[in-house]
Amino acid sequence: MFALTNVRIFDLQNYYDNGYIIFNEKIKEVGDMAGFRDNGYEIIDGTGHLAMPSLTVAHTHIYSTFARGMVIPFNPANFQEILEQLWWKMDSHLTGEDIYMSGIVSGVDYAKNGVTTVIDHHAGKKIKGSLTLLKKAVCEKVGLRGSFCFETSDRFDVDACISENNNSADIFGLHASMTLSDDTLIKVKDSLGDKPVHIHAAESWMDQENCLSYHGERVIERLDRHGLLNKNSILAHCIHINEDEAEIIEKNGCWVALNIQSNMNNAVGLPDYKMLKEKGIKCLIGNDGMSMGITGEWMSLYLAMKHRYLSHTAFDMSDLLTVIDNNNKYVNETMDISIGRIKPGYDADLLSIEYEPPTPIGKDNAFGHILFGLSRAFTPEHVWCKGKHIVRHYHVSDELEKKYKEAKKTAEKLWERIKSDSYNG
Repeated sequence: MFALTNVRIFDLQNYYDNGYIIFNEKIKEVGDMAGFRDNGYEIIDGTGHLAMPSLTVAHTHIYSTFARGMVIPFNPANFQEILEQLWWKMDSHLTGEDIYMSGIVSGVDYAKNGVTTVIDHHAGKKIKGSLTLLKKAVCEKVGLRGSFCFETSDRFDVDACISENNNSADIFGLHASMTLSDDTLIKVKDSLGDKPVHIHAAESWMDQENCLSYHGERVIERLDRHGLLNKNSILAHCIHINEDEAEIIEKNGCWVALNIQSNMNNAVGLPDYKMLKEKGIKCLIGNDGMSMGITGEWMSLYLAMKHRYLSHTAFDMSDLLTVIDNNNKYVNETMDISIGRIKPGYDADLLSIEYEPPTPIGKDNAFGHILFGLSRAFTPEHVWCKGKHIVRHYHVSDELEKKYKEAKKTAEKLWERIKSDSYNG
């Protein structure tokens, strides 16, 4: 049993200026230090630290892990060519070893950035067993929580994609409308049942243009016509949707995952959060594999929406808090867990980060301190998931640190295969 003591506590709702948390797999007790009694706990002194619930990423691509620093011929003129020249080259060369080791590296990096729950969207030439490899690495070896699915696409063996999703996923993966034929969508529908889907939707104008040209309807209309928009589906991006599509999303109880840094990097535009909010759509926040953290995305979303609407009040801290909290609500509902609050009975997914506020701090401004004082360099000293002490004094286990270093050789071999095909092609 752990006791985190002498620590400021903020869970997006409740605040203690000098408190304690007693927990194992679940949080047992929370209170002011004046009421703390040591009953033989393993005590972690949180003096000069802020304790929070650990963090959640609602849309990522772990398979992109080894793209960091990779140099290959790359001169895209549009989003389609970004996919063709980079991501489709990478996923077509992934082996089982690459998948597993990318899970180790991303899992360790996520943990060190305070993230303990990830919703992953996987793709690659190795289909059968790929999600099991990710689960073994991310969940069993590193100790995080994860939801994994395979991006069904006409680029791959569709039947194998469907089988992998049905056998190993709690959410059904689809790539995007522009890489999915009607025949494929019919096949998916026949095996889907009430399982939610996870899909890129109208990320680029090219996805929307393709749908209109080939199917005579918009992306969300097409998915709806095929009966694929089950409750709790995650629609990533939704940059180029209109109000009619937004109403379809809300009607079906789907969620939209925002990924601002990726959108800006790919120059595909920014989502219309104001419209999504007005239509009653619940938004999540992901990173689209751009990083192994999430707090940078918080700041990017906060700033980008102000810029989009040329208004400093168009998107405020309460909007950002709602989106962050939606991540917790989503995983609680779909994964049958209780995270996001530091209260008795909640799962002990926690972090402790060093922070000495230079100005007064309290319940009403604690999130401002996090956003402007911590989010750009968010490095917790301690991280727990399900009460397991995953990051201790900034480090994971020696075994994981060793595996992390070994991953460089795996990445080098992957790069050589990709470069060889790229230059010979």
